Amino acid sequence: MSFWRCCLRGWMAGLWCLAVPLAAAQQPLNESERAYLSAHSPLSLCVDPDWWPFEVIDATGQHTGISADLLALVGERLGLQFKLHVTRTWEESLAASQAGECRLMSFLNRTPERERWLIFTEPLLSDPNVLITREDHPFIADLATLSGKTMALPRGTAMMERLRSDYPNLIFVGTDSETEALQMVSERRADVTLRSLIVAAHTIKHNGWFNLKISGQVPGYDNHLRVGVIKSETVLRDLLDKGIATLTALDRSRVVDRHVSINVVTRVDTDYTVVRWLLALLGAVALTSLLWMRRLHQLNTQLRTLSQTDALTGLLNRHGLESSFALDVERAQRFSRPLAVLMFDIDHFKRINDSKGHLMGDKVLAELGRVIQSVVRQVDTVSRWGGEEFVVICHETSTAQAVQQAERLFQQVRVHVFPHQQPLTISGGVATVRAGDSVESLLARADEALYQAKSSGRDCVCVEARE
Repeated sequence: MSFWRCCLRGWMAGLWCLAVPLAAAQQPLNESERAYLSAHSPLSLCVDPDWWPFEVIDATGQHTGISADLLALVGERLGLQFKLHVTRTWEESLAASQAGECRLMSFLNRTPERERWLIFTEPLLSDPNVLITREDHPFIADLATLSGKTMALPRGTAMMERLRSDYPNLIFVGTDSETEALQMVSERRADVTLRSLIVAAHTIKHNGWFNLKISGQVPGYDNHLRVGVIKSETVLRDLLDKGIATLTALDRSRVVDRHVSINVVTRVDTDYTVVRWLLALLGAVALTSLLWMRRLHQLNTQLRTLSQTDALTGLLNRHGLESSFALDVERAQRFSRPLAVLMFDIDHFKRINDSKGHLMGDKVLAELGRVIQSVVRQVDTVSRWGGEEFVVICHETSTAQAVQQAERLFQQVRVHVFPHQQPLTISGGVATVRAGDSVESLLARADEALYQAKSSGRDCVCVEARE
């Protein structure tokens, strides 16, 4: 039996590596391109307002997500400016594009229907679509065998258009969002959905739908997400292709990491009766099926790791720490053994982001993660709790010993040369396990001690208040 824990990263090395690394500097434009931008800038843009983490229109009316960041890179390198055409649904965006209210549509697959009014750039990003079912559903080798089964898909999507034509044996149910399609499968109101690996992994983790799993993949149904351009605008399409060609694999992986930090995977619950039948009748087909199951197993293993690992620092994330921390607290209480928690964060970290940029802030966080691992003991557990905040679980450690370890760490941080080439300090709070403690109460006291360290002038460690 197997199920998801959450989201992803390993596909970056393959499907996301679409572009040959080129210079990231602003690209030179010819005279006709400059004239076009002068006449048409800013360029009106329609997007999917509810497709996180790919893209959304947030509460302030801004375009955010993976698509927004990749388009920002393209715009920066070409000197392009975009003007968002705000809509409430994807279907409204399609209608606005068809009506000529926006010159561009971001992040969509090319289909015959859309080619009636759009031309398409090279892909901004590619990622696989996977079949998602409940954990008790067998491996799906061929969608054509699921006669009469119900598939939930968001309305107006390229996948809905293609699947209706290719698999008339299925019953299709339209939904208003990605989340609703996955929820219907989780609640047994639909048998299966076909969704982007990135989106599915993020949504499943966010909603806690660990009764879902990857059960297969349909060949030829990967997402190649492009920019759609009004058919008459060939100059604009060629101009965008010039900018997209500058996007490197590293550019793409950084953008995806910024919005998706998970790795998961689990075993696929395979129907071995079907496999044996295939082996007996069709050796070649059986071999193909076995190879595909192995690929799914690797994919699910990948997702499990991502759900517990912080993509930026390589440390455990909050989910990864919580999965073992409760057992640590229980053991310490049962056997009357000392267990200390050190919670700390970077002093004035916002100044680094504001003055040096978020990319430099990310480098500082990653470097601090390496410094922590070099100082703490191998038996201790280190995690990035969130933002610039870190937590260290110190096993078999008294309050005094935890303070000593914190001081060693703080001193190492003071003398270490970080990427932004400026002094760096951290503040920390220490709490130790008491009878009747829960994970929440222990961390709350460590957080209060951290707040006290901040109030006391920073660059110091404070100990929890004793009752």
